[in-house]
Amino acid sequence: MRRIVLVSGTSNPTLSKKISEFLDVPLVNPQLRRFANGEVYCEIEKNVRGADVFVIQSTCAPVNENLMELLIIIDALKRASANSITAVVPHYGYSRQDRKSAPRTPITAKLVADMLTVAGASRVVTMDLHAGQIQGFFNIPFDNIFASPVLLDYITKNLNRENLICISPDAGGVERVRHFAKKLSTELALIDKRRTGPNVAEAMNVIGDVKGKDCIIIDDMIDTAGTLVQAAIALKKNGANRIYAAATHPVFSDPAVNRIAECSELEQVIVTDTIPLSPEAKKVDKIKVISTADILAKAIHRTFNHDSVSSLFI
Repeated sequence: MRRIVLVSGTSNPTLSKKISEFLDVPLVNPQLRRFANGEVYCEIEKNVRGADVFVIQSTCAPVNENLMELLIIIDALKRASANSITAVVPHYGYSRQDRKSAPRTPITAKLVADMLTVAGASRVVTMDLHAGQIQGFFNIPFDNIFASPVLLDYITKNLNRENLICISPDAGGVERVRHFAKKLSTELALIDKRRTGPNVAEAMNVIGDVKGKDCIIIDDMIDTAGTLVQAAIALKKNGANRIYAAATHPVFSDPAVNRIAECSELEQVIVTDTIPLSPEAKKVDKIKVISTADILAKAIHRTFNHDSVSSLFI
C-alpha cells in the first residue's frame, strides 16, 4: 500500500506546517544538527522505506545553508530506501543565474539542478520560476506551480478593478503581467528599465497611459526593491493614482524593507509565504502576506495520486 510522508527542512517551517494541515498528513522534522566546523548532519527518525516522500524546503537566505540542507535530507532519504523523493522548493535559489550573461561566468541554476538530481530527487516542484527555461535543465519530472491564483483572488477581493491597470517593471515580465491583465480584464503598461550594474536599476520611461489610474506592479520576486521603488516613482510622475505591488517571492535583501517602508508612492506590497519574512519586514504595515500552502498542498496531493497538476490553473 502506497503511503505519503512529508518532511520539512528548516527554511520555512510555518509554510510546511500549513501544507501538513491542508493534507492532514503528519509532518516529519528530521534531526538536523551542525558539527563544530559547520557541517550539516541529518537523521530521519521515521521509517520511510517504500514511501513517497515530499521534502519541503525553500532555498532562500541563507541560500547555501538551505540548499546544502536540502541535498543532505534528500541523500538521507535515498539511503533510507524511500520509493520516490519529491523536492518541493517554493523558492528556487540561483534561478537568476540561468544563462551566461558575460564571458567566463557560470550557469548556476543548471548546477543546482544537477546537484538535486545526483542527490536523489526523483521530481521537483517549485513556484514561479524566474526563468522558465530552467525546467529544461532537469532530466527528471519538474512542475512549475504558479502563485497567480492566490494573488488574483486577493486582488479581486481587495482592489477596485474598474480603475486598475497592471504594470510590468521590465520587458522580461510582460508575459506574466499579460496573464494577470487578462484575468482581471484590465489594460497593461510597461516600465522601460535600464540596469547600470548588478542589483542596480533605474526606471526611465512609462510605456502606456497610467494617468489617474490605480496601478499594480507585478513581478516574480522583490530582491533589494530598487526596481520596485523606481517604478513607483516613475508611475507617480506620470500621473498614476494609487500604486500597489504584487510579487511571489519576498527575497527582501537589505535595504529592501527600508526602501518599501520609506516609499510614500507605494500603498501596499502583496507577497506570498514562499519565503518567510524577517522580523523587520513583519513590522511594515504595507507588506501583506498571503499563503500558498493551499495550492502547494493540492499540487502535492495530485502528484501523489498521479493526477494532473496543470489543471489547477486552467
